Amino acid sequence: MDKKIRMGVVGCGGFGCQHILNLNNNERAEVVALCDTNTELLDRVADYFKMDKKYTDIDDMLRTEDIDAVVVATNDQHHREMTVKALRAGKHVLCEKPMALTVEDCKEMIKAEKESGKKLMIGQICRMTPGFAEAKKMIDKGVIGELFYVESEYAHDYSSFTDASSWRADPLRHIVIGGGCHAIDLLRWMAGDPYETTCYSNKKMLKSLPTDDCAIAIFRFPNDVIGKVFISSGCKRAYTMRTSLYGTKGTIVVNNTDPFMTVYRERIVEGEKILDGVYEKEQENDIALRYPININNHNVEGEHKDFLDAIINDTPVATDGREGMATVAVCRAVIESADKHKTVEIKY
Repeated sequence: MDKKIRMGVVGCGGFGCQHILNLNNNERAEVVALCDTNTELLDRVADYFKMDKKYTDIDDMLRTEDIDAVVVATNDQHHREMTVKALRAGKHVLCEKPMALTVEDCKEMIKAEKESGKKLMIGQICRMTPGFAEAKKMIDKGVIGELFYVESEYAHDYSSFTDASSWRADPLRHIVIGGGCHAIDLLRWMAGDPYETTCYSNKKMLKSLPTDDCAIAIFRFPNDVIGKVFISSGCKRAYTMRTSLYGTKGTIVVNNTDPFMTVYRERIVEGEKILDGVYEKEQENDIALRYPININNHNVEGEHKDFLDAIINDTPVATDGREGMATVAVCRAVIESADKHKTVEIKY
């Protein structure tokens, strides 16, 4: 490759810094400009990464700097605006999850992508998590047979984020879409687009925030697969996205915070009955097979690889606008079901 992809990063918070750090270590990319409306944060991050090109207005950055692509790592409420501006300025865009807070905003982003002819990739990070990626490969290979039930959870204590003036306190940014989109997107990836949901929710933990902080969503997926997502932003436990995938020939249990995934199989070795006389057991699926995996639950390196591959080789991105919008559509249907106390058909 003759030249590096010149990048601008919009949003210098924690996740924006992860993008800057990893792009700086990528031989195919170079971060050349930063943008954030918080001047104190912008100055601090620019100093840390020894960068002098910094902007408080994305229009100034897009107009002034010679950049090929933009990472949008702002608060969720600004994803549409920042993404549309960058695309219309002729830049490829990697936008963090959730794609936006409404389906209407997602449609505007996709429209800008089509009109610009540039790449738009949505950072659905769980698809890059090593354990989840291995589970997906096993499902696609038929290792556990045909899926019949899938479940995941997003359990993350937000007790330190309860400031009523915070962007997380925006009623539109319900925990279902702000955090639960991870688990919902993961199950969509594993089992396809659900077409119906029923959700129950309550609020017993983060009472100062405007939306419920616990939700249980039940789904109907294609091929008569059923599923469930549990979401909590106030639970007292370590962050987890424990996921269980049940098939006709086995079961996978995997978490983004464990260094292994567990697989139960109907037959461990085809054509062999390995348990004759062992522990007086007859069923091989009593044995848990543990596969070592890397944790790396915020694998921005994986996102960057796919994004840069798509730009350099002019190939489709891994998670395009349609994928991002579909996950937002499911999240909004879940919220509607909880609010209206009824089953909701999911429309894409």
